[in-house]
Amino acid sequence: MERLLRFDGRVVLVTGAGGGLGRAYALAFAERGASVVVNDLGGDMQGMGKSTSAADNVVEEIRKKGGKAVANYDSVEAGENVVKTALDAFGRIDIVINNAGILRDRSFARTSDEDWDKVHKVHLRGSFQVTRAAWDHMKKQKFGRIIMTSSASGIYGNFGQANYSAAKLGLLGLSKTLAIEGRKFNIHCNAIAPTAGSRMTQSIMPQDLVDALKPDYVAPLVLWLCHESCEENGGLFEVGAGWIGKLRWERTLGAIVRQKNQPMTPEAVKANWKKICDFDNATKPQTIQESTASVIEVLSKMDSQEGISMNHTSHAVSSDTTSGFNRAVGYKLPPHTFSYTELEAIMYALGVGASIKDPENLKFVYEGSSDFSCLPTFAIIVAQKAMTGLSEAPGFNNINFAKVCNCHQLLKMCPPLPKSGQLTSQSVIVDILDKGSGLVILLDVYSYNGKELICFNQFSIFIVGSGGFGGKKTSNKAKVTVPPPKRPPDAVLADATSLNQAVLYRLSGDWNPLHIDPSFASLGGFDKPILHGLCSFGFSARHVLQQFGNNDVSRFKAIKARFAKPVYPGQTLLTEMWKEGNRIHFQTKVQETGDIVLSNAYVDLVPTSDDLSAKVSSKDATLQSTLVFEEIGRRIKNVGKELVKNVAAVFEWNITKHGETAAQWTIDLKNGSGEVYQGPARGSADTVFTLSDEDFMEVVLGKLNPQKAFFSGKLRVKGNIMLSQKLEMILKDYAKL
Repeated sequence: MERLLRFDGRVVLVTGAGGGLGRAYALAFAERGASVVVNDLGGDMQGMGKSTSAADNVVEEIRKKGGKAVANYDSVEAGENVVKTALDAFGRIDIVINNAGILRDRSFARTSDEDWDKVHKVHLRGSFQVTRAAWDHMKKQKFGRIIMTSSASGIYGNFGQANYSAAKLGLLGLSKTLAIEGRKFNIHCNAIAPTAGSRMTQSIMPQDLVDALKPDYVAPLVLWLCHESCEENGGLFEVGAGWIGKLRWERTLGAIVRQKNQPMTPEAVKANWKKICDFDNATKPQTIQESTASVIEVLSKMDSQEGISMNHTSHAVSSDTTSGFNRAVGYKLPPHTFSYTELEAIMYALGVGASIKDPENLKFVYEGSSDFSCLPTFAIIVAQKAMTGLSEAPGFNNINFAKVCNCHQLLKMCPPLPKSGQLTSQSVIVDILDKGSGLVILLDVYSYNGKELICFNQFSIFIVGSGGFGGKKTSNKAKVTVPPPKRPPDAVLADATSLNQAVLYRLSGDWNPLHIDPSFASLGGFDKPILHGLCSFGFSARHVLQQFGNNDVSRFKAIKARFAKPVYPGQTLLTEMWKEGNRIHFQTKVQETGDIVLSNAYVDLVPTSDDLSAKVSSKDATLQSTLVFEEIGRRIKNVGKELVKNVAAVFEWNITKHGETAAQWTIDLKNGSGEVYQGPARGSADTVFTLSDEDFMEVVLGKLNPQKAFFSGKLRVKGNIMLSQKLEMILKDYAKL
């Protein structure tokens, strides 16, 4: 059964608590252990009159049920006095529910100064006065929860309530700012727009509807938002009749309607009006930094040497920008050389949670271990260093690379990383995608040890605020993610990250202050610094290798994952794993919240000889092709270097039996001195062939023409089909038995 949310030891102040919503809040908090200050002036809904009975009745009701409560009869404009009641009675103040309000409805033309001022003094100024009086106490105790009561009238407007709606929307703005300023002190502020029956709604709702919209249906949301375990901060919620929904701002992509060094005209606004108001691919800015980013981007473009070419049509900006980005596709970044020793490899292993508490991890953290190895995902650090020249690509001069994050990551290993060495990485931009709220750069990075390919990385880099240029949304160059099987996981491993995890991981070279500087994290919209996504990625890769690869780095072939949500240092990572042959699907969760942080992920392992033997024997027949590949392997040993020079390609074979894949072979004539081995290509294959064992033998013996086999569907080819011409010579000269 779900554990009850309790408020024992907490002191709650509810303004306007003599009836309706305020009374429901006060009773609910008291029932769950809180000490409650029941504030109510005792006036009518127009703010006239004064009485102690409203607050006294609620206090008596709470005490009869065994709860703790005191009354306060001050106006919320005297916020210091209201909060003093809590301090005098209970010694602290933890939660403030700004609920007090009045109505003075008039059409706008008939609204007097008094009507305007009185409503604002109670709703907006009163909430300010009470909250300010409690603020310093909350800061000192490093805890506070504040609720501002907004309204649908404030969000959407309502006839006859200009004064009320203006005050209610003002409370939302106040709430948003307090959420930002209070975050580092563990003070959270949220706003609600309740629909409930009360004295204030009797004049605008029929009585039967007032009776049906019970305040009791609003109180549970308020209690959850005020609980110490709730992380919500700066939110706005509509609530009523048992329904709750969260609201956020939405903004069109907009249009730039002026040219450099030329006046901006209303005719240009008119010409672009449809685009200005088009909510397709709308963005959802969450911070003032995100909101102003587009304006700053326009200014930077206007000040650039290139300027902006505009012809006052709604697609001019998009076509120019798209053309600029098209020039970047295929751009090769300058080669980058990365040197490392065992020290850097060990530092990385510690950064992704390897520890001597598990003896199997000694090989990753101790250079004196007989089988010392680099964790495979250390290869990402090697490739990351090659991205430094990305901003120099054509068309990228106006992109804000300070607002960058990874959305997907792919790593393929060829041989394992050397224990130490010097790798040279060559990077190329293979595509650019328009995601509306940002753009995605697909960057392929090949890392070599001399001429030997060691690993391949594909980074999917998301640039916040740089989208909306009219580019394509998908690419066949992107390596797809794969959802996990729909069954309970075959294995789950857990690892607690330390509070210093991001501090340690960044020593491997990711110096983004988002992961260590609280003020910088706050600008990014986070309560505190977050863990690097690639750090969580490394944790999960280590878990899969441990669980299904016996920590043998030579079995690690590839890993792909999507970054879904952030992780905070100190949280526990759960890696859930499903084994499907030599592919291990996984997803990673935060144990404390249940949030999935890495999704649609997998690791491919190189099959063991036992795996392949079992697969072949299960087909009830020995594969004839096995003898051919073994013979090719023997014969190219003496001439491999020459073949590598002439061919420079990796060929992967899928040999089928009875319609199912029975074996995989790779002929590598691109790396080192050439090699033939059983299993899929360790890196990226240039050409992949699929055909049956019988048809393969027909091709080798010259009885079946490869071209006829291809056009008849017996031979399937993926990748560079022209390289198959070079392969014919190998089969003819080196496959003789």
